[in-house]
Amino acid sequence: MFEKLINQIKELSTIDFKEATEKIRKYIDEISEEDFKEIVKQIGTIPENIEHDSTEEKLYSKASDIVLARCFRLLGLASRALDERADSADILAESISGYKYSLVADAKCFRLSRTAKNQKDFKVSNLSDWRGSENEYAVLVAPYFQYPQSTSQIYSKALENNVCLLSWEHISILLEKNVKETESLSLESLWNASQMIARDKSLSFANAKCCFLPKMDVYVAKKIGLPEAQYRSMLNDYKRLITYRGKTEISYWNGCIEEIKKFTKEKAIEELIKAKKLQEKINAISQYIDKLNR
Repeated sequence: MFEKLINQIKELSTIDFKEATEKIRKYIDEISEEDFKEIVKQIGTIPENIEHDSTEEKLYSKASDIVLARCFRLLGLASRALDERADSADILAESISGYKYSLVADAKCFRLSRTAKNQKDFKVSNLSDWRGSENEYAVLVAPYFQYPQSTSQIYSKALENNVCLLSWEHISILLEKNVKETESLSLESLWNASQMIARDKSLSFANAKCCFLPKMDVYVAKKIGLPEAQYRSMLNDYKRLITYRGKTEISYWNGCIEEIKKFTKEKAIEELIKAKKLQEKINAISQYIDKLNR
């Protein structure tokens, strides 16, 4: 099912972006819940055959927002992916079970080939600002194993600004176990987890940058009512899925290498010029000089 979504994105990347977005939204919102949950398991990893910095990649990012919005709806909230605006959250969700809170959320997806990630990639401080005065909580959802695994400023920023750091794997496990906010079950404490962690007296300024995902694991498992061993087993299943995806992505790049080996000298030169964007740089300089001489 994930592959079908990728095919949809590729097919729609040549038409008007807003129209493509609506078609993707319709596709994601209308597939069965079972098929949708399969997409959630893989959406956090951008396939290598989605060209970097392309319309396809932009549409994939929008698809991830739409997927996360539906995730919140399955968790019992009212939610929608917002229209694209600069300096604003991607998703808005609101409790409809009488708990009177709302949250903003940001969906993050990364390639397996993307190694150097820093705090700017996660935009924790921005997400806190985007909640404004109208929304109580801010939630970041990123691939579990692509969060910094030791120390990072994103953890201290999350504690300082009460931004909940969740993963696609956390969301997927919640959906798999059919967790849903109702009048008798509130998910509010989950979105407020960073504030609860920050109140931990054992947490000092020196270790505020330490990865607290294991604490989030405890909160998620507790909310589901899962024994730790069973929860760990489920998390390991996702690790195996990522390993499989890794082999698929490596196979794709090996195929690209074999294709390049078949290039003629002229074709190789043409592709190298294109890869280095040399003509675009020449055009940019020419346009700048032309403006000066008008």
